[in-house]
Amino acid sequence: MGSFGPGVLMFPLVIAVLVAILAATVRVLREYERAVMFTLGRFTGVKGPGLIIIIPLVQQVVRVDLRTVVLDVPSQDVISRDNVAVKVNAVLYFRVVDADRAVIQVENFLLATSQLAQTTLRSVLGKHTLDEMLAERDRLNSDIQEILDAQTETWGIKVSSVEIKQVDLNESMVRAIGRQAEAERLRRAKVINAEGEQQAAEKLTEAARVLSATPGAMQLRYLGTLGEIAIEKNSTIVFPFPVDLLRILTPPPA
Repeated sequence: MGSFGPGVLMFPLVIAVLVAILAATVRVLREYERAVMFTLGRFTGVKGPGLIIIIPLVQQVVRVDLRTVVLDVPSQDVISRDNVAVKVNAVLYFRVVDADRAVIQVENFLLATSQLAQTTLRSVLGKHTLDEMLAERDRLNSDIQEILDAQTETWGIKVSSVEIKQVDLNESMVRAIGRQAEAERLRRAKVINAEGEQQAAEKLTEAARVLSATPGAMQLRYLGTLGEIAIEKNSTIVFPFPVDLLRILTPPPA
């Protein structure tokens, strides 16, 4: 068998070097990806999607995902304006709209956005009462979203939505809210009862005015009441004798 020459031995090494250079030169970016280009450390543009060519050792790329990111905001301890301690968590939806600013303006835009969302959540909710947190979530979500969107704009990030997921109360506060709700229901029941008594009194006053204007109507009312009592078949009926009837039966003085 003949010996292999130096050229034959170098051929696999050359192929490996060419493959390595090709791998370092060619990048394929998906539709939702962008490549932030740096040439000798200086920003030179954003490329993608598709096939891009870079110069090894001279150019570097940083890939940025443009899809919407769902970020869970951990539970935060919040003191409301009426001094109630609650735990609140939320979810944040945002996406990168300027890849170059997301890489150049901030070191880690995911971490920065998460920390900013936590502090903003505590700050905004601390300015509202517990009742507002429970009843006006849509308005609070909008306020938090606007604040975050304004502060992350310089990072090339668009905050599309913020949703408060849960407001947790301690047991003593839950019992206090239950007592408050029960007292509120009792108050409404008393108000409705008083309004009913007032309306009934007004109707009785109106009926008395009509009966006093027509003496014969009062007599008919007495007779109608006697008929209603007689239907019950009571053994004893006590009924007041109308004074007006006495005047009719009593002869005038001579």
